[in-house]
Amino acid sequence: MRIIPVLDLLNDQAVHAIRGERENYQPVQSVLCDTSDPYALVKAFRDRLNLHEIYIADLNSIQGFSHTRHRSMIQNLCAIEGIHIILDAGASDRENAQVWLDLGIRKAVVGSETLRTLEDLDNLPAGISPHRLVFSLDFKNGKIQSQCDALAAMPPTDALKRLQSSGWQEVILLDLDRVGSREGADLALAANAHYSFPDLCVLIGGGVSKPEEMLEMQSLGIAGVLVATALHSGVIGAGHIAGLRLKK
Repeated sequence: MRIIPVLDLLNDQAVHAIRGERENYQPVQSVLCDTSDPYALVKAFRDRLNLHEIYIADLNSIQGFSHTRHRSMIQNLCAIEGIHIILDAGASDRENAQVWLDLGIRKAVVGSETLRTLEDLDNLPAGISPHRLVFSLDFKNGKIQSQCDALAAMPPTDALKRLQSSGWQEVILLDLDRVGSREGADLALAANAHYSFPDLCVLIGGGVSKPEEMLEMQSLGIAGVLVATALHSGVIGAGHIAGLRLKK
């Protein structure tokens, strides 16, 4: 199972995301290093935890404040040896996603929160290799969050069916209410998604709280998990990650 640390960028620093309440986000405090500097944190993920695949959320771009503020920073993070960036920068169409791919990220995330139309959902994997794309189904209060009313009205199973039929291969189930909460991930949703759509690569994010939970997700067949708070607090450390990788 892939363990993917999360880095939330806001106004040039890494912040601690809690329950999607972005106006209250504060700089990260981490046992991994003594700064909220994004470069130091990415290197700590690599050097202290042996994690090389990093999920970055550019909150300035996602919220429409500035789509260029973090561009140089993200490009430089991509250049760190051994690092592969999965980026959500609010891309909602093929052109926006391609710009970031050309700058060096490994995969572009398209979030339901910023998706505008079902046509864009269908067109993206037709124009860009599905191996370079990830769709994030963003949930709040149990509902899909989206600017696209048709997608927002869908039950999760219908949304996943639409994604699969459109050619998407990798999907994140991101529960914004659980992010940073330490309450545990929505394992029922993840298990149902994997059972119903075994050909989809399902990643889960939001609320992951302890190593035992990741073991359970691995046993359910979940492809990967996005983690932040549990890594910064030290609840999940290098030993847990190494042990998980040995499990079959």
